Amino acid sequence: MSAYDEVEIEDMEWNAELKAYTYPCPCGDLFQITLEDLRLGEEIARCPSCSLFLTVVYNAEDFADAKEPPHKTGPSPVAVA
Repeated sequence: MSAYDEVEIEDMEWNAELKAYTYPCPCGDLFQITLEDLRLGEEIARCPSCSLFLTVVYNAEDFADAKEPPHKTGPSPVAVA
C-alpha cells in the first residue's frame, strides 16, 4: 500500500491537545503523528477516521532527545516608520 502523500514536518501543525503533529485529511479528520513516534524514527502519520496515511519527511536528529516539539522559527517582525 502506498502513502496518500508526502509532507514535510514543517508543513504540519503541533496540536498540544492531541500531543501530535497534525495535517488535514481529505476525509475531514487529521493525519496524526506523535512526538514519541518521531523519536522512535516513525515516518507514517495516520488518519484515525479512514485508511489514508502520509509519509512525514523530517530530520530524526531534531527529535532524538526532544521532550517537546522543536519550536518553529517564524518570520521576524519588521519595524515600520
